[in-house]
Amino acid sequence: IVRYRVSPSNPDSALKSTELILLTIAQPYSNHNGGAIAFGTDGYLYLCFGDGGSANDPENRAQNRAELLGKILRIDVDQTAGGNNYAIPVTNPYFGNTQGWRQEIFAIGLRNPWKFSFDVPTGRLFCGDVGQNAREEFNIIVNGGNYGWRLMEGRICTPGVNPSCLDTAGLIRPIWDYVWNSGASAVGGYVYRGSQYPWLAGVY
Repeated sequence: IVRYRVSPSNPDSALKSTELILLTIAQPYSNHNGGAIAFGTDGYLYLCFGDGGSANDPENRAQNRAELLGKILRIDVDQTAGGNNYAIPVTNPYFGNTQGWRQEIFAIGLRNPWKFSFDVPTGRLFCGDVGQNAREEFNIIVNGGNYGWRLMEGRICTPGVNPSCLDTAGLIRPIWDYVWNSGASAVGGYVYRGSQYPWLAGVY
């Protein structure tokens, strides 16, 4: 994640000389890498990262709070702290923890969160999470939420990983999921807040 400053002579151009690396995350495989980046209604920068790739999250990164992969992160890019070019919001769920968990984490248990969007009037964060072989899902992301991967894929326990459906207490189920072969990947969308189609008001 890199920050550039806008050119004073061209607001549609960035100055390469102002490059500032905010965050670097090693990727163990070639898929399930980065996703959406956006500022929330709270002014913080939200980042989504896949589980690092391969099948069934083999190193269980999405559930490992000491890792940044398989998560949605939230950082404060207006401040610096701890030797980083950003700071950690004090309202992040693991701020100040002593277990070695990454304080940048906002939510865990995601496989390949491709896109997300904020519904500005409510501040809710909607995210599409691409499934593996069984389900595709959409979630409302909350502070400290655990969305289940790799224990669950959508509303079912992950075939081949968690056939006995163990350790699913407290996992947040998606607001919508569907069978993998019945449609395209769960990329993401928006809550409609326009006026041209009033029957869609508030619909994701």
